[in-house]
Amino acid sequence: MLKPQTLAIIGLAALAFAVSTAGGVLMAKFVNLFRKDPINPLIGAAGVSAVPMAARVAQKLGQEANPANFLLMHAMGPNMAGVIATSVAAGIFLQMLS
Repeated sequence: MLKPQTLAIIGLAALAFAVSTAGGVLMAKFVNLFRKDPINPLIGAAGVSAVPMAARVAQKLGQEANPANFLLMHAMGPNMAGVIATSVAAGIFLQMLS
């Protein structure tokens, strides 16, 4: 049986994942307000550091909406940027704790 603390951590992780995905989509939509050639907001959702699943989900949803969409390689860039940002944030947190 899981402890309440474990369930709380899992819940916080799920919330963080959802907020990060929504934030990526909203930021891409905001950037599109200032661009001549808009980018697909699913690219913003791929910025979550769940490699390679976030990019694959963006690819799958993009092709469901339009079979001519090929987003996988474009989504891997923000996906890897999310990994780098997560590593930097983890390093900062570890430094603060030590």
